Amino acid sequence: MTHSWPIRVYYEDVDLAGIVYYANYLRYIERARSEMVREAGVDQVAMRRNGIVFAVSRVEADYLKPAHYDDNLVVETRLTRMTPARFDMEQVVKRDQTVVFRAAVTIVCMDLKGRPTRLPVVVSQMAQ
Repeated sequence: MTHSWPIRVYYEDVDLAGIVYYANYLRYIERARSEMVREAGVDQVAMRRNGIVFAVSRVEADYLKPAHYDDNLVVETRLTRMTPARFDMEQVVKRDQTVVFRAAVTIVCMDLKGRPTRLPVVVSQMAQ
């Protein structure tokens, strides 16, 4: 399953050269992941009330082409692997059909003390 989430690049997103500041891609892909799990029925606020949260444990990023002010981009997110306590995602940011950014992201599930814990069933169902 691939989830798509649109983004428009605003003035606040760019650096002095008029291209998207590198750290903003991490914001874009975080928002897209949040929307993907929300649309899959995962309520992260309820998870936290139950003592379970997600954390990013790894990001491998490739900045392939610049994106500019007022570009319309799409973040595509795909679940690539799931274990009992973590999942991996591949995320690409595209302008039209051109990939401008790519990331491999590992998300871990943990309790509020930072200890690994099993993914809730509703999260595990995202892999189906």
